[in-house]
Amino acid sequence: MNKAFASIAKVGICAVFATALFSCNNQQSTPSIASAGRDSTVANVETIVYVNADTLLEKYEYFKEIRTKLEDKAKKAQADLQSRSNAFQREVADYQQKAPTMSAADRQSTEERLARKQDELARHNQNASASFAQEEASENEKLYSKITDYLKKHAKENGYKLVLTYSASNPAVLYADESLEITNEVLTALNAEYAKEKKK
Repeated sequence: MNKAFASIAKVGICAVFATALFSCNNQQSTPSIASAGRDSTVANVETIVYVNADTLLEKYEYFKEIRTKLEDKAKKAQADLQSRSNAFQREVADYQQKAPTMSAADRQSTEERLARKQDELARHNQNASASFAQEEASENEKLYSKITDYLKKHAKENGYKLVLTYSASNPAVLYADESLEITNEVLTALNAEYAKEKKK
């Protein structure tokens, strides 16, 4: 479950940036070539920036906390499942040891009981996985909202028309000049906002 969360979160945060930042840009009017008064390519490049998603995942305090919380929950769920599975295996081993001396009726009732327990164990595992996936989706939605809300505001305040995202694991941007990177200012502001929220 932990690996699944990490991979989903990485892909999810890249999608957050791609969607959120593109939508920010659509809300602002793009200057026409005639009104720019200079080469339109230069004007557009000056309003394009990018955020390194890998750095944000590593250093955004809110994300680090929800990741830890979900990892802890996954470990507990895994330990619980392992404990239940071990108990069931002990019952099966006990039955296999006693089966030769049991009557046919006792064997049949024991096998039916063990089959029911096996089904219950499978259902418990499915329910635990579904519950974890639901909580994970809810946390990713909150993360999406936090980043989207901040970046819309940040893009408007700074006149950005396009904000890209970069991730080593999913390199949609193959090259970007470091002077266009705004990761640290975004990260600092997001962490500051989250610190204020925690004090409330």
